[in-house]
Amino acid sequence: MENELKAGIRKFFERIVKAILALSGGITSFVILLIIIFLFKEGIGLFKSPVVEKGYVLCVHASNPIKQLTPYQIKQIYDGEITEWEVGKLIVPFRFEEIFSLYSDEELGEDYSLLTEKLGEVVAADSNMIAFIPEQYAPSNQPDIKILPTENITFADFFGGKEWMPTSLPAPQFGVLPLILGTLWVSFFAILIALPLGLGVAVYLSELASEPVRKILKPAIELLAGIPSVVYGFFGLVVIVPLIQRVFDLPVGETAFAGSLILAIMALPTIITIAEDAMRNTPKTMREASFGVGATHWQTIYRVVIPYASSGIGTAVVLGIGRAIGETMAVLMVTGNAAVMPHSLFEPVRTIPATIAAELGEAPTGGAHYQSLFMLGCILFIITMMISISAEIFNRKQQNKGV
Repeated sequence: MENELKAGIRKFFERIVKAILALSGGITSFVILLIIIFLFKEGIGLFKSPVVEKGYVLCVHASNPIKQLTPYQIKQIYDGEITEWEVGKLIVPFRFEEIFSLYSDEELGEDYSLLTEKLGEVVAADSNMIAFIPEQYAPSNQPDIKILPTENITFADFFGGKEWMPTSLPAPQFGVLPLILGTLWVSFFAILIALPLGLGVAVYLSELASEPVRKILKPAIELLAGIPSVVYGFFGLVVIVPLIQRVFDLPVGETAFAGSLILAIMALPTIITIAEDAMRNTPKTMREASFGVGATHWQTIYRVVIPYASSGIGTAVVLGIGRAIGETMAVLMVTGNAAVMPHSLFEPVRTIPATIAAELGEAPTGGAHYQSLFMLGCILFIITMMISISAEIFNRKQQNKGV
């Protein structure tokens, strides 16, 4: 009777534990889903924002044949890079604050009651003018003035744009292409450096190092994974950046190559630890069978141990890539943080995580700049998800081969 009571109590507590674990898993999954929904909801809002700064419009003379301008064209006009509507007709850019240098406060009326009228006079007086003025003061009722239609930011503007200048006026530039390429550029070369080194060290620790050496090296390498990223960034800024500048005779050392080296160093502990554990889990019988048919130690390593541990090695690579792509502070400190199209490893670049970290605190909540940073988060999420899916497909193929 007592044994039955104990068994009943044990089953009761087991059910409670199972229920708690199931509830924890459900809550965790639900919270993650909410985070993803919030991320994409805020990010998609960018494509409902106008190409011109919110609350402003562009006005031209009614005789001007122009019907619509892209964000990049607007920027070029106000930067002086586009100077003519057509041959012989010079563009005259006008900003709202210039009106106060043309008219006195008395001429603008009490509480600027005549401001709209005066703006209309300025625009109507010059058929080549394009005026960037607040929507509330736009002379919309004057027949000789035309307000250009304001389109929303498009996917082509965002994903195809080559300039990231979210605070540019009158048309912010949300070209994400240099940020995506900068992220992939730095991460790719980081993994290119870290992967052979990491696998080499993992093979050494698993198959070649003596037990005393392994007991010293393994904890030391694992300890490196716990160092804060800002410490790696400080090390890179003080040591690696000046070294790169001096060795390659560059004007600045904050380059994509410096970011790749730092990320490679940061990814090494993850790759080494997971790959080494996967190799050591190779059954002893498989090694003995390989030796039994006359294979050498090296043949056993690359024909038996590494193929058997390929799933674990793949996991190590994915986690290493994830560490590289998602890293923020260290990359922000050593890459120069320049949002330009990358052409060389020895030029400054900017990555997506660094952009989010640098600009989120300055972006007005709910504005286009704020939403664009959330959209960058969506892109980063999609990139990492694609890498994880690719790794899962690779692991399943290896399992189907019987490895």
